[in-house]
Amino acid sequence: MWLVGFRDLQWRRRRFFIAVLSTALLFSVTLLLSGIDASFKNEVKRTMNELDVDAWIVPTGTTGPFTTSNLMPASEAAVIAKIAGVTRADPILLFHQTVRTPAVKDLNVIGYSPGGVGAPRPTKGRLPDATGEIVVDSSFGKGIGQTITLGGRGFTVVGTVKGITYLGGTAAAFISVADAQLLLLRGTPLATAIVTRGTPTGALPTGYTVLSSAAVHSDLVRPLANAANTIGFLNVLLWIIAAGIIAAILYMSALERMKEFAVIKAMGAANRFVVMGLGSQAVVLAIGAALVAFVLARLLAPTFPMSVEIPFAAYIELLVVSVTVGLVGSLAALRRVLAVDPAAAFGSAS
Repeated sequence: MWLVGFRDLQWRRRRFFIAVLSTALLFSVTLLLSGIDASFKNEVKRTMNELDVDAWIVPTGTTGPFTTSNLMPASEAAVIAKIAGVTRADPILLFHQTVRTPAVKDLNVIGYSPGGVGAPRPTKGRLPDATGEIVVDSSFGKGIGQTITLGGRGFTVVGTVKGITYLGGTAAAFISVADAQLLLLRGTPLATAIVTRGTPTGALPTGYTVLSSAAVHSDLVRPLANAANTIGFLNVLLWIIAAGIIAAILYMSALERMKEFAVIKAMGAANRFVVMGLGSQAVVLAIGAALVAFVLARLLAPTFPMSVEIPFAAYIELLVVSVTVGLVGSLAALRRVLAVDPAAAFGSAS
């Protein structure tokens, strides 16, 4: 019966190709959405790896230095550096800026201590070694030697990093903590956190708490939780629409072949053969759409304004989902076909 199903697909190949392309477009969107969701998670991981901090000392009650703007004296770094378990401690200042390039762009600025904890590793160029120098992520679109204006001051790009973004693909930039204090605080020696090499095992100064890199990572991902949940919900809706497309195509095909199915049943064919025929059509249509979606997603991903990093697991998930969607979509046609009376083979189709 599966061969009969394939022959029917060949006979109605134009309708089949339209169904495959329509379903593939929906499936490709689910892959792209999964890629966006994965990029949200991957960018945080890359940023935390770039900073390479063992512990973050923040004011008590701060959930995370990236999402809360509680400030502390930068001089606390000298005190914390003497705590057992700490081999080095440096202030870090994190804030957000809008920049005209001439279009308005967002930039996450990280003020770090040159030569200290949290220093970036440029993929091109070098680290800042003088005031007014900056290292920026390549996604920002500024190359070495160009100027970025922050708070009315010009900063010369001396190096670039790659893939260091957070909070939804916003590029990160690194300047000295002294320059950051001048920009944000008019030179007041404050910091968002004290970052350490080594984890403190002794008592911290009163009013401060230690956050692990894992805790900071979780806090940085948290603002994007609603976006991730929305992406998951949209994927479910798209899978339901894909099932509807497959159901409509197979149901129309079944209605056109009612007399054929009646003849097959009149010849003594068991219901399972009919089920296998329609089921095989649904699976072929769904898997064909998934394979086309793989190609479409790879072609479309580079055209997006933000990074789309489709994980390998998303392709496997789509294959499994496509088969499930195909079988679910075939249920309406199966119900109609199984109800046909074999006697219809000798008269008008029911």
